[in-house]
Amino acid sequence: MHIRQISVFLENRKGRLAEMTKLLAENKINIRAISLADMMDLGVARLIVNDPTSCLSVLKANDFAAQTTEVVAIELPDRLGAIHGILEILNANALNVEYMYASMGKKGDTGVVIFKVDPVDEAVAVLRRNGISVLSDEAPPIP
Repeated sequence: MHIRQISVFLENRKGRLAEMTKLLAENKINIRAISLADMMDLGVARLIVNDPTSCLSVLKANDFAAQTTEVVAIELPDRLGAIHGILEILNANALNVEYMYASMGKKGDTGVVIFKVDPVDEAVAVLRRNGISVLSDEAPPIP
């Protein structure tokens, strides 16, 4: 199982990110996790949302360049070295992490870490074999 992330390519100009978030809110699309990267004239917003299919449709219908990407999301305790432990498991299985970002739980004792790793299915299998809780699109418990 994996999660569909929406990547949105935004012009690097004042108000563009707010336009996107307003559009999603108006269409009842809840952003559960977000990462924003700056690349000169462009920004890439990576989103985990409650309804990826509708999100992509709404964005494209409103002239936002967007695509889906398969990512892995795991629940992780908030403790020293937790992320390192996951990276060691992936590394030991020759799986490269292209990028990652995190979201803290509502109580602060757990977090959700999102990884772009290829191949996704192999990464999910490796993590599960090592007792790691892998989340899915159906109900990702991301605040």
